[in-house]
Amino acid sequence: MSDMKDLAKAMKALEDQLVTCMRCGMCQSVCPLFDQTRKESDVARGKIVLLESLMEEMFDNPHGVNERLNKCLLCGSCAANCPSGVNVTQIFIEARAVITTYLKLPFYKKVVFRKMLARPQVFDKLISMGARIQKVFLSKPDSHTGTAKVKVLAPILKSRRIMPIADLSFQKKADALITGKKTTGDRVALFTGCLIDKIFPNVGVAAVKALLHNNARVHIPKNQGCCAIPALASGDKDTFLELVNHNIALFPPHRFDYLVTACATCTSTIKKLWPAMLEDQDPQLAEQVRHLSDKTLDISQYLVDVAGLAPLPETAALQSTEDDPRIVTYHDPCHLAKSLGVRQQPRTLLNACSGYTFKEMTEPDRCCGMGGSFNLYHYDLSEKIGTVKAGQIADTGCHTLATSCPACMMQISDMLSKADKKIYIKHPIELYTEGLDSDEPA
Repeated sequence: MSDMKDLAKAMKALEDQLVTCMRCGMCQSVCPLFDQTRKESDVARGKIVLLESLMEEMFDNPHGVNERLNKCLLCGSCAANCPSGVNVTQIFIEARAVITTYLKLPFYKKVVFRKMLARPQVFDKLISMGARIQKVFLSKPDSHTGTAKVKVLAPILKSRRIMPIADLSFQKKADALITGKKTTGDRVALFTGCLIDKIFPNVGVAAVKALLHNNARVHIPKNQGCCAIPALASGDKDTFLELVNHNIALFPPHRFDYLVTACATCTSTIKKLWPAMLEDQDPQLAEQVRHLSDKTLDISQYLVDVAGLAPLPETAALQSTEDDPRIVTYHDPCHLAKSLGVRQQPRTLLNACSGYTFKEMTEPDRCCGMGGSFNLYHYDLSEKIGTVKAGQIADTGCHTLATSCPACMMQISDMLSKADKKIYIKHPIELYTEGLDSDEPA
């Protein structure tokens, strides 16, 4: 193991960002994790103190610091509410990368990230195999949330209700959706994202339908890779760089006007984290990433702010009655609302769906508790945070919960299913395109 002085020296690169923290405690008041644990070490301020101690060699337990850093949702609530403008999310991700370089990535993560995630074709084949055999292990999906119980290995997965892998991935449907479409508008490249491709392909289908309805010329490159946030969040910069290089080759910025995603996390990662983490890398790659970041938009942003949101035909409207008002409420994904400030556009999209009545919930931007790998390692806490969100959703009396993040869809589906709430979970783009004619393949 390298000397602690080497680690402290590497941590010094974060010094300028760390010193801007005034220890005001504002992060404490908005942190969903602190709301459950009441531990100072779980707040951004407490973690920053640990990083500074490590940097000054006053603390010689990098394993302990790493454990505390990873006990974080990376929701951005602290950064969004910091009066000093401390970019806490970026600091923690960079610190994880520094400490992971020092401690080395665990073997199982090397396998998952470098042998699977960094190789999209291998990853796709493994997921396809999982789709074929999953029925042996899963119960019949819930009719509202789509979640299923795990019939075996339940002690490992605890009480989770999980979303099954789709029988047919979105990328296998993509060509049939856009072939022969004669649109004349913006050149729009669609970044799919892993969860939409493999768990929620209907969201991808709806995104294409919406873009075509708004006259966009849609381009969907094959063999797309992950946006790399799982690897980056675990401190694996090697896999991160490999995936960025893979994807930038598929999405050369000069070939399209906009890069659109229907995943809040992918949007935030490409727009914010890619350029931030590549500042000190190859200048040519960094320049390409900056151009790509400038063109990247959430699909609601593109449709509302750029395309002007083409109206739906009258036949697309569902019937809403007093007995069945079809109330829809919206959960703000942290990565979209807090990281990118995208709040109104998804609501504009929902209000364009005349078959629904929109109703705001209490604290719509309260974190749902997913946090990617946080949900895997700290499910008990994730569940407690998610249960609060599920209660706020149910209190609206809604027929459907809409949210713009597939990971949030998974978490909220789990929480509502366990609470036996008969509420549908949809992406806003699915509701917008419900009544449009479709050439979707079977």
